[in-house]
Amino acid sequence: MATYQLKIAHLYGDLMNTYGDVGNILAMDYYAKQMDTDISTQLVSLGDHFDPNDFDIIFFGGGQDFEQTIVAQDLPSKADAITEFIEAGGPTLAICGGFQLLGQYYIGADGEKITGTKSMSHYTKNQKDHRFIGDTIIKDEQTGEVYHGFENHQGMTFLGDDEAPLGVVSEGAGNNGQDGTEGVHYKNVYGTYFHGPILTRNGDIAKHLLVEALKRKYPNQDFSAQANMEIPATF
Repeated sequence: MATYQLKIAHLYGDLMNTYGDVGNILAMDYYAKQMDTDISTQLVSLGDHFDPNDFDIIFFGGGQDFEQTIVAQDLPSKADAITEFIEAGGPTLAICGGFQLLGQYYIGADGEKITGTKSMSHYTKNQKDHRFIGDTIIKDEQTGEVYHGFENHQGMTFLGDDEAPLGVVSEGAGNNGQDGTEGVHYKNVYGTYFHGPILTRNGDIAKHLLVEALKRKYPNQDFSAQANMEIPATF
């Protein structure tokens, strides 16, 4: 058994899994082992109770409009607890639909306005008869790290004043094809449109999530060695 243990809440993993984003959990497990850490994962889905104190990391993957509509009907029962986790600095990875649903709302392809958890201030509009599809490259201006991914989304997300982008776009459309931003970084939340999955190509994000989770769970331990680990870019 490893020295440390972390538990992931996989939000709606039976519904929000269209793009194989479960690979992000496999990547986190791979990198966690290099940090002498075991990962366990629990599915939290429709009708399930979510206690923010039971988990160390949230993962919220992507889905299509039909699944997102179903999930949105259940989200009000978990919204306050998810917001509590985020505001307390809980490490969170949200992809595409999960990214959208942590915000205020998103507009579906049929024009329906779907309310999110309102945990964060971004919102998502819909573009008619067009999608952003292709390889994307962004640079995190806070860390200088460059991230690579693949985007495939019809939504156009606009960040709030209290949110920073995950990165500035050098290739691709990003959040909305207008302001040059991609994803969001708020407290310890990483939201993005990157499929692929993102952590299999960008190990530094996995490191950031894991180190912050370890620091929160084991506040009396020194994780500077883990924070300074050289992480391969590709899983």
